[in-house]
Amino acid sequence: MAAQPACTRFSDNYELKEELGKGAFSIVKRCVQKSTGFEFAAKIINTKKLTSRDFQKLEREARICRKLQHPNIVRLHDSIQEENFHYLVFDLVTGGELFEDIVAREFYSEADASHCIQQILESVNHCHQNGVVHRDLKPENLLLASKAKGAAVKLADFGLAIEVQGDQQAWFGFAGTPGYLSPEVLKKEPYGKAVDIWACGVILYILLVGYPPFWDEDQHRLYVQIKAGTYDYPSPEWDTVTPEAKSLINQMLTVNPYKRISAADALKHPWICQRERVASVVHRQETVDCLKKFNARRKLKGAILTTMLATRNFSSKSMIAKKGDGSQVKESTDSSSTTVEDDDCKARRQEIIKITEQLIEAINNGDYETYTKICDPHLTSFEPEALGNLIEGMDFHKFNFDNVLGKSNKAINTTILNPHVHIFGEDTACIAYVRLTQYIDKQGHPHTVQTEETRVWHKKDNKWQNVHFHGSRNGSFSNTATQYDFVNHK
Repeated sequence: MAAQPACTRFSDNYELKEELGKGAFSIVKRCVQKSTGFEFAAKIINTKKLTSRDFQKLEREARICRKLQHPNIVRLHDSIQEENFHYLVFDLVTGGELFEDIVAREFYSEADASHCIQQILESVNHCHQNGVVHRDLKPENLLLASKAKGAAVKLADFGLAIEVQGDQQAWFGFAGTPGYLSPEVLKKEPYGKAVDIWACGVILYILLVGYPPFWDEDQHRLYVQIKAGTYDYPSPEWDTVTPEAKSLINQMLTVNPYKRISAADALKHPWICQRERVASVVHRQETVDCLKKFNARRKLKGAILTTMLATRNFSSKSMIAKKGDGSQVKESTDSSSTTVEDDDCKARRQEIIKITEQLIEAINNGDYETYTKICDPHLTSFEPEALGNLIEGMDFHKFNFDNVLGKSNKAINTTILNPHVHIFGEDTACIAYVRLTQYIDKQGHPHTVQTEETRVWHKKDNKWQNVHFHGSRNGSFSNTATQYDFVNHK
């Protein structure tokens, strides 16, 4: 029977213990149910800080989690609303990430991969039977119930999940994580349950060889690969994988969602239901080695963003909360810096591009007053002129404005190319772009200088402020030292 919202206060039923993690508007703590002594993870949301849309998302997540009761899904046991806080009481899962567990095993075979994906498919099938599409299947959301050998795989994080009617196909917004997005989402076509199967295909591919089927540092080229369904099975690592395993991957990574295999049918595939007869039991050391590198890349990307955000106490939309003993609690909605958010972020992306253009215009005009209004007083930056050192505060930039930027009367034109904006919660964003700056030297010759720049923005008192800048130079430019070349050409 699905858990129902309780009428009593949280403290009547549960005793809070140590903190496990913290998010933008919430904190996760271990708790003990007073009547049974059972341990759970309590996600405590400060509802005073939520917008009406945040409330809707919270209600949707709780509603979805209440109706999903399956051994391979992190279960919501209780939902308690109080005046300023909402409590969601989940399973306390202590086994860590599935992918981290695999690399620590002494033996890992194709049959083990089959057992892993079977449990994932069981959870997805349960979701689909209950009219739920997860939309963010990826390694970070696949946890183990405990550290015991053979512990169940648990699907977590339903922050981006949606409810659908039957086999309904519609445009529900652009949501997910880039490497796991389906072609129909990237094409902005109507989509439904099949998006989860595509992500399962990507996960299965990784489980077998330790690297993803679609990969490119450039997101645009990555999306081109995915939309075309361009992947292969290179030698020698795929030579030892059975044809049946490849057959299942092919049926999952079918570009046409209407021809893609369903979760129910995937569970009937011989490689899944007859694994003892079909799947290879040879140890795959090369897969484990590659998976270690894959995990390290994932963790590094996450750690870079987490460090950047944590230093400013920013709002990250989600996290994995860790205890000293390695216990983990998954919190919605996303655990990766690369998760793409819904269409309502488009306006904020345009805001970020516009404010970035205003900041660059202030630099070009030598307008320190406007510059200081747009930047946080404790702005941190890595710039070529700082010789690789991290600069904090405005003194370094003020020197450039006073002695260089304000003294150049040359015409300048700046163009921002390929801006990529990532939104993290309601008040944090990051933009990466290529900046082309044109100017005329004293002989009347035109020049163009290119820089690659990244800026982190934080919204404070309803106003965006630049809090971190990172620039690389292909010429003589940096953040506020962009006109040194101009002065040299006078």
